[in-house]
Amino acid sequence: MVLGLSNISAQNNTNISSQVKNLIAKKRAFNKDVGFGYRIQIFYGEEDNARNSLNRFSSAYPDVYTKLTYDQPYWKVQVGNYKTKLEADKALMNFSNQFSGLIVISLGK
Repeated sequence: MVLGLSNISAQNNTNISSQVKNLIAKKRAFNKDVGFGYRIQIFYGEEDNARNSLNRFSSAYPDVYTKLTYDQPYWKVQVGNYKTKLEADKALMNFSNQFSGLIVISLGK
């Protein structure tokens, strides 16, 4: 019995070491820089149509984050910042009334 208790105590001391804390801090910093979560892509194509889609979406949903990016040779319009795929799927259903061809995009690992 005493041996089992000392093993548990040793594991707890290992988990709070400075090396583990440093690794956790690095992982959080990486996630902050790289990003994680989900967005909904509402358009992928030519620039004029992308800007039109962006303006239409922004007018219909002014409180939702929008992002226009260029991925040669096409433009992408992505909207929202969702922590889980379930949140993104729910939002996609709301947006699908006015937009078609929507897909959920993962932002990271």
